[in-house]
Amino acid sequence: MMIEAAELANLPGIRHAFFTREEGVSEGIYASLNGGLGSADAPDNVAENRRRMAGRLGLEARALLSLHQIHSPLAVTVTSPWAREDRPKADGMACATPGLALAIATADCGPILFADAEARVVGACHAGWKGAFGGVLEATVEAMEALGARRERTVAVLGPTIGRDAYEVGPEFRERFAAAEPAALRHFRPSGRDGHSLFDLPAYIAERLRRAGLGTVADLGLCTYSDERRFFSYRRTTHRGEGDYGRLISAIALAPA
Repeated sequence: MMIEAAELANLPGIRHAFFTREEGVSEGIYASLNGGLGSADAPDNVAENRRRMAGRLGLEARALLSLHQIHSPLAVTVTSPWAREDRPKADGMACATPGLALAIATADCGPILFADAEARVVGACHAGWKGAFGGVLEATVEAMEALGARRERTVAVLGPTIGRDAYEVGPEFRERFAAAEPAALRHFRPSGRDGHSLFDLPAYIAERLRRAGLGTVADLGLCTYSDERRFFSYRRTTHRGEGDYGRLISAIALAPA
């Protein structure tokens, strides 16, 4: 049901989980632990799945807080729970309030969980290519710093993300990076299809995090596309012509006092 990263599990007062798609109640293409509030899954099933996830973190369901993610570079500070309809439109969060879980929904994009255990500050962000390219990683770190975190003490872990071998992109995608960030071209290699490339999103995210000066950067090395048993994948669903897809949840919280 959940995967933990040693880099975060060893930190005092920090709870986290990269939840898989297993051990939930949803059915069909959403089977089974779909946590996506924006999916077309039965709302009662999503609510029960999220209740189970919160329970694994030792929290009530209302404490599992998700954003209305928009592939932006925006990060917000979290101080109290919000209703589903009041979710901020952003892709990063920072929090110094115990008992609130920052929950990121993904299905190929990168979920990154952050913690400065000494400062008692956590963060989380959703980084697809657009968010990472636009600066959501750095914005999340800056929001944590505003709460007292220090980047050289901060641990960042990238959870299940689409891997390089499954992420083919067209020439206009590569050209965008070539124009704005030529050094990032090291993360592209030919795909075998004329004009197309394979993009290593996990490596690009890790590079941006290291360049931001974080003390520890880790990658679970898990590909959402290739591991259907454990992970949802937007690209896999698209290739099959399915109408929708489930969302994985990755969450981090400060343990309640």
